[in-house]
Amino acid sequence: MDDADNPPSRASGDIDKLRSSLAIVITHVVLDGVAEGPLGVGLDVVATAARLVEAGLSPGPGRAKPLRQRVVSLDGRPVRSGTGRSISVDGTLILRSVKAGDVLLVPGLSAASERAIEHLLSRPDTARGIELLARAAAKGAMVAASCSATFVLAAAGLLAGRSATTTWWLVPAFARRFPEVTVRADRMVVESEGVLTAGSAFAHADLMLAIVARVASPSLAHLVARYLVLDERVSQSRYMVMEHLRVADPALRAVERFVAANLGRQLSLDELAHAAATSTRTLARRVQAGLGMTPLEFVQRVRVAHASHLLETTRESVDEISARVGYADAAAFRRVYRRYAGETPRGRVSRATRKG
Repeated sequence: MDDADNPPSRASGDIDKLRSSLAIVITHVVLDGVAEGPLGVGLDVVATAARLVEAGLSPGPGRAKPLRQRVVSLDGRPVRSGTGRSISVDGTLILRSVKAGDVLLVPGLSAASERAIEHLLSRPDTARGIELLARAAAKGAMVAASCSATFVLAAAGLLAGRSATTTWWLVPAFARRFPEVTVRADRMVVESEGVLTAGSAFAHADLMLAIVARVASPSLAHLVARYLVLDERVSQSRYMVMEHLRVADPALRAVERFVAANLGRQLSLDELAHAAATSTRTLARRVQAGLGMTPLEFVQRVRVAHASHLLETTRESVDEISARVGYADAAAFRRVYRRYAGETPRGRVSRATRKG
């Protein structure tokens, strides 16, 4: 008999009480190694949203449904955080109590390297969590995860054929392990057919706001962000460091050197493949496997990285820098820069000036 399908009466009673007022139930599913920061942020976002709803301050017509939340583990016992602290829980993840429209989310885990990810996915408790999350999603629950916990959703098959994001420096490992997933490395939060993923660590705040926006309203999410002084961000690109995206593949290093040496002109895929001493098809496959992006996106990132350096270290105008990194149209450069850097060129100059 499966405990997840046949819960103890206390656990099922808890969830029934939460549901008795037709509340929206958000369940934080914690595994050993949970990162305390994301879990705490998630609890604060939902608690703030709930207080605003109960106080009648939720924007929009009509009264919003109340929000309730609980923290559960796979066996109802406390878990150890990534820093070794004991994290208490409200009960067990009870599959029989999960209904369509419920929200199950897995906060980020302290697995910051490919080796740590390998260990995480090989653990028996993770295998159990993978099974339960897949079955919950099949029942119509909204499932979400941030940071390295996105690997758990992917391992459950919930992201196959869909788009997702993850911790930006783990993108190459994610792309290699799950080639059937389209990785949107620059996005802070990605929703794809009822499954939400978020980027690194405190992108969990953005994930929580996205969940509140979907189960309650965008206006309530915006109000929560204002109360908690949270910026609503769509991209993690500005936080990416090119050095972390480099891999050992000598072909990709050759492409990067070639792009850097030819920043001032447009480059064709054939030229990039020639620099890598491979075919265009093979190059596209290796860039996708190694970096989780297309060759064109990689070229754009190299150009933007060089542009950022020039914006921070020279007094050249945006138009001058645009031409130096290969954009004859300064307006097009501004659009590309904003997409990959998460801010405008002038915004980068202003930040560099304040630091100086």
